[in-house]
Amino acid sequence: MTDQPSETDPRTAAKREAGEAAVDRYVRSGMRVGLGTGSTAIHAIRRIGALLADGTLTDVAGVPTSQASAAEAAACGVPLTTLDDHPRLDVTIDGADEVSPGLDLVKGGGGAHLREKVVAQASERLVIVVDGAKLVPALGSTFAVPVEVVSMARRPEQEHLHALGATVVLRTRPGTDEPFVTDEGHWILDADFGPIADPADLLRRLEARAGVIAVGLFLGMADVVLVAGAHGVRELSRPSPDVAADR
Repeated sequence: MTDQPSETDPRTAAKREAGEAAVDRYVRSGMRVGLGTGSTAIHAIRRIGALLADGTLTDVAGVPTSQASAAEAAACGVPLTTLDDHPRLDVTIDGADEVSPGLDLVKGGGGAHLREKVVAQASERLVIVVDGAKLVPALGSTFAVPVEVVSMARRPEQEHLHALGATVVLRTRPGTDEPFVTDEGHWILDADFGPIADPADLLRRLEARAGVIAVGLFLGMADVVLVAGAHGVRELSRPSPDVAADR
């Protein structure tokens, strides 16, 4: 699991800054941490490994959200555990493909959104790390919604997505016509709806389908989003229910 862009590339540097800031602000010794997948979350894994190596952190173990994040953790010296052993995690640090003004997310560009959602739901806090390009006025503005399906259901689920107004592409392995297969053995339909007026309604419609395993809409799940840019890392927080009710 490696980054292709140079570490001196401004966007790569921003991702690294956000990932490291998330660890410095939210990970403490003794925690059990969800380890996200992707080009920003990788920097959080590397930061945890570095802080364990120098003794700043102790007794930290991670639950990986993909085989790729597990391999990166092993390479960085981050001990791994499972949700069987630790069904409640202190924090998960992960990336996102889009972040709306209300901190709802589109995830799944790396094909790991099923495990990412399971781990996020098991966490006391979900911290999302992104660069500023991932902030959008509405979900679906720049990124298709990944819909993980059982392979036998590909055709009917693709037609259902078409009926809902999406342009749908079966995700393939890079450079091939072969379907991309997730860590759990499923296929992904990338459904481009354009800007989504009612993500909650769309999510309900998709999750009602028997052939759909996981949808890359993460609604009401992110507690904090760290956004890296030219002027450092800024923190966006979801209002508490009491505050939101007062507005």
